[in-house]
Amino acid sequence: MVKRIIDLSLTGLTVVLLLLPAGLIALLIKLTSPGPVLYWSDRVGRHNHVFKMPKFRSMRVGTPAVATHLLSDPHTYLTPIGSFLRRSSLDELPQLWSILVGDMSLVGPRPALYNQEDLIRLRTERGVQELLPGLTGWAQVNGRDELPVADKVEFDAEYRVNQSVWLDIRILWLTVLKVLRREGVSH
Repeated sequence: MVKRIIDLSLTGLTVVLLLLPAGLIALLIKLTSPGPVLYWSDRVGRHNHVFKMPKFRSMRVGTPAVATHLLSDPHTYLTPIGSFLRRSSLDELPQLWSILVGDMSLVGPRPALYNQEDLIRLRTERGVQELLPGLTGWAQVNGRDELPVADKVEFDAEYRVNQSVWLDIRILWLTVLKVLRREGVSH
């Protein structure tokens, strides 16, 4: 219950503070590439239920719905501002909606794509599917895109066992540092 109150309080404040920048990002996306501003991705949430997670669209319309590292040349799929959105993590801002509606939390394991069967299976074996997925998580501050799937699951399972308000605060702080330094983003 405390975690949900913190999620709603911090997310509500963040939405208010970032409304204008989010509007500018939406306008830039519309001006630089055809298609919708938001991309609604099918993601695996708590108890392995699939939900729709919004992101600012950083890839061209028609890009295959797979993890970016599985694309033969991900850079060819990026929109003109897609690389900037991804490096700055601004493409993640619409996920605040998923936190407000209860599909996600600020901190938890990042939601898997519906077709990342290896990740989903390993998380289920370790009980990680019991957690709400997060905007950021223990795996993200320990490697993000650079981690192999098994290592991500290990960090997710470690978080599951050790989760606390203080660990969440630490993860949020480390996330801010990583985003500002643009660490761990491969595309």
